Parts: sequence; structure tokens; C-alpha cells
Amino acid sequence: MAAAKLDVDGVTAGYGSTEIVSGISFSVSAGERLAIFGRNGVGKTTLLATLMGLTSLHRGRILLNGTDLAGCRTSLRAERGLGYVPQTRGIFGSLTVEENLLTGLKGRPRADIAEAYAMFPRLAERRSSPGLRLSGGEQQMLSLARTLLGAPPILLLDEPLEGIAPIVCDEIMERLTDLAVSREMGIILVEQQIERAMAFAERAIAMERGRIVWSGASVDLRRDADLIDRVLGMGPRL
Repeated sequence: MAAAKLDVDGVTAGYGSTEIVSGISFSVSAGERLAIFGRNGVGKTTLLATLMGLTSLHRGRILLNGTDLAGCRTSLRAERGLGYVPQTRGIFGSLTVEENLLTGLKGRPRADIAEAYAMFPRLAERRSSPGLRLSGGEQQMLSLARTLLGAPPILLLDEPLEGIAPIVCDEIMERLTDLAVSREMGIILVEQQIERAMAFAERAIAMERGRIVWSGASVDLRRDADLIDRVLGMGPRL
């Protein structure tokens, strides 16, 4: 996989004329892991949606490998290298696991589905099961595996661990770490499980009222108890 870089430069965006995020700037390169933290409603999901062209971009630029994505529809952004796993997971409930995975191949040979089963063996066990019959953790694995079959160099994840059993959370985070290293995949993670996310990501951003209020190394955020309490509402337990 070719090295990739996503640059977000002064992005202000929202829905219609309403601004939800304002003046957001950061970058993620191949193999880097960035976590985005903040209380509910501060604009984290809107930010990821903006990167995928699902909101109104008022100001700023989103560059993928130096190319401005302004005006690009969501499907074209995916073709150019942005993978997106939304909080809603977005699987097809009436389709089987294997049929869902086929939709993620993007022209690759059908046999390449084996990559998904190698990443998440329990999907192989459920390959003939409809998506609606999967557990929450299995649905998340399916959503993630389907996106990864498209081999995106930059992956956007919106709360992938929400409502999932701890043992499944461990499995998902282990696979994501492997991908960042083995495929040199840049990963942006929005996650409420702060401790897991900080252990995963080298860098972190904290948001408040649609703006970045802190940016730096995850280990430095962990040491800032006052910021954690004010912005994340987690208190000293970190």
C-alpha cells in the first residue's frame, strides 16, 4: 500500500447553515493512530462525517495525498482512500455475512473475502447468518471487515467499541493495531472508552464545543487530570 496522508486545514462545517465544528486542523500519515476525545455532542461524529462529505463544508480544506476533496461525493472519497465505519455500523441486515462482505470488495476477486475471515475468524463461523442475527460485537466486526476489504489507506472509526463485550473490544483493538503496523494504515478513532483509545493511539485531540482545545501525545493527555476532568468528564480515574 502506498503511503498516505490526510490533512485537515481550518475546517468549519455543519448541517445547512449551522456550524457544528469550527477551525479544525490536524494531519494523519500512513501508520499513525490518532484518537479524538470529547463529551457527547461536541462534534466528533460531525467531524468524521465532514471528512466523508456528509455535511456542509463552510470553510477550510480536506486534502488526501495533497488533493483537495472539496466537491467530491462520498463514494469518490472512498475510492480515493478514505474508509469509514460509522457509529451505526451500516451493515445490510437482510444479507448474510458473506453477502455483506462481497459489497466491500470493490472489484477485487471474491476469494479475497478470506482476508476478512482471517482477521475475524468468528465471521467465518457465521458466514451464512443474516446480519440481523449477529451480536453487536459481530456486527461491528462485519462492518469493520467489509470496510477493510477495500484496503483504505486512511480509516475513520466512529465509536467502534460502543455496546460491545470487553473480550470482543480487545479483539477489535488488537486487529486495528496490527493493521496500522502491517499495512501502514492511518487510523482516526473516535471512542468513549478513553483508556483503550489512549493505549491504542500515539496522538490525541480533545474537542469542546466544536473546537480543538488540546492536541498532543496521548501519554501527555493522560497526565493532565484537570483537562481530562473538564473536557472528558472522566476525573482522576485515568
